[in-house]
Amino acid sequence: MGWLDKRCWAGCHNARHNLRHRAAAAGLGLVLVGTVPAAAQAQDVDLLLVLAVDASSSVSTEEFDLQMRGLAMAFRDPAVTQAIRASGDLGIAVSLIQWSDSRKQAMAVDWTIVRDEAEAAALADEIEAAPRYLIGGGTAIGGALEYALRQLETNAFQARRKVIDVSGDGRTNQGVQPADVRDLAVTQGVTINGLAILNEDPTVDSYYYANVIGGTGAFVMTANDYEAYGEAIQAKLIKEIAGVPVAHGPTAAPGPLRAEATERRAVRSPSFLAPGP
Repeated sequence: MGWLDKRCWAGCHNARHNLRHRAAAAGLGLVLVGTVPAAAQAQDVDLLLVLAVDASSSVSTEEFDLQMRGLAMAFRDPAVTQAIRASGDLGIAVSLIQWSDSRKQAMAVDWTIVRDEAEAAALADEIEAAPRYLIGGGTAIGGALEYALRQLETNAFQARRKVIDVSGDGRTNQGVQPADVRDLAVTQGVTINGLAILNEDPTVDSYYYANVIGGTGAFVMTANDYEAYGEAIQAKLIKEIAGVPVAHGPTAAPGPLRAEATERRAVRSPSFLAPGP
């Protein structure tokens, strides 16, 4: 796996410059996570969490708002704050990105540290106030994962656990395949969890199992529609922040089968990742 190039990349939200690296992985040109040049000492936290919200053309204004309000409500819930405390003494660092097609991703809420109820409430206010930066475009989950990986490596924090929480209602229809980026993420110790919204495709959770999630304890949860998103994302945040190993959605196959598939993906070499159920 050799380096192909190194060039400057401008951030969508705050115009900061990051290093973008490309590598050849199994013959595929994929974005690899770069490293930030040594500068100020990074602050230790217990978890780095990227929330990746679907803003593609399949998501109406009302549906997008339900996602943002659902996330805000979740961070105001005492159970989520309790999960943050359970994750460790250092707090968690959270960012929120919006994504659609392979050319469209945006940082909607920059990295914010959360350790207690007041900081969680402040983050909730920021999420609720964030505008929709992207309107329209295809569904490029792979592009969203690439962008999220860059954010995990170009911030002022460091953590043993790194998680990408991706929500969406459809399958990739353009750009790099998410499974290729997922495999790279797993080699770098990143866990990808999914929240599949079933309003348009009732089997999209199976697609997420097979192609999107990966890493230690990775899981998929489901919401039947956007109205149910808030409750689902709250439960999902509690599980991934507190470090609960495995979960499955309400439409999933029996727990042991889903858990076995998820653990198999987490521990095997990326070149031999078993397909999802």
